[in-house]
Amino acid sequence: MVTSMLRGQAGLRSELARIELRLRRIARQDRICRLTMSTPGVGAVVALHVKAGIDDPARFRSSKMVGPHFGLTPRREQSGERDVVGAISGAGDRSVRTALFQAATVMLYHSHPKNWLKAWGTRVAQRRGIGRAVVAVARRLAVVLHRMWSDNAPFRLTRSTADGAAA
Repeated sequence: MVTSMLRGQAGLRSELARIELRLRRIARQDRICRLTMSTPGVGAVVALHVKAGIDDPARFRSSKMVGPHFGLTPRREQSGERDVVGAISGAGDRSVRTALFQAATVMLYHSHPKNWLKAWGTRVAQRRGIGRAVVAVARRLAVVLHRMWSDNAPFRLTRSTADGAAA
């Protein structure tokens, strides 16, 4: 019985590898996906999710609107004098939000050490904790990917002073 289960697992792994290879091929052929994959932590699956989630970058007046669109802002409960800021709102496409979380986690733990977004996320983690830092980096990553798509510009590891803190 164990041998049958192991053969089934091997078959599933083989099929998963075939699907992943196909997704990588699709992402490499797409100009927008190649552009977004220049960001540390963003692979083929994340790039395809973000492209499908945003669909048309012109539908957002500002890149800052992308984070809330995917539910990456704090949920607020207000009643009279009570104002509770809770976890993320969870609005929008769950799969894109999950992909952005995964990319933010990879960025914070495994990306290039001179990356400005990782440095910013590390500072947030020191002040607020790693959980909130991952959410903050995911939100910021959504903004950056939208701006990259809108401007047709690759990710830069360092920020110029002209960029300021608004990005």
